[in-house]
Amino acid sequence: MVTVTEEASKYIVDLIAKNDKSGYGIRIYLAGMGCSGAQFGMSFQKDPKDGDIEQKMDGFSVYYDEETKDVLDACTVDFVETPYGSGLVVNNPNASSCCSSCSGGCH
Repeated sequence: MVTVTEEASKYIVDLIAKNDKSGYGIRIYLAGMGCSGAQFGMSFQKDPKDGDIEQKMDGFSVYYDEETKDVLDACTVDFVETPYGSGLVVNNPNASSCCSSCSGGCH
């Protein structure tokens, strides 16, 4: 199960409204593996696909498949603002960093 922070939930609800995607949710998918562990992608999704896990939130659903579920376990989706922009990140407490240049900035 993935946790979505209150700030991320507000951002997602706003993003759905701004993109005229009423009734849609967010799909989280495994986009590959990097030096700090799993890398995730996100997209809008209307309904669950066969085999999807649907996690209902306040105002939207989060969808992911069984493979992604195993990697998402204990992860948190959060909204961050940096000097380079803002958006959603998946923080994985199980990831181990192998690159010194990350210095805590990799997610």
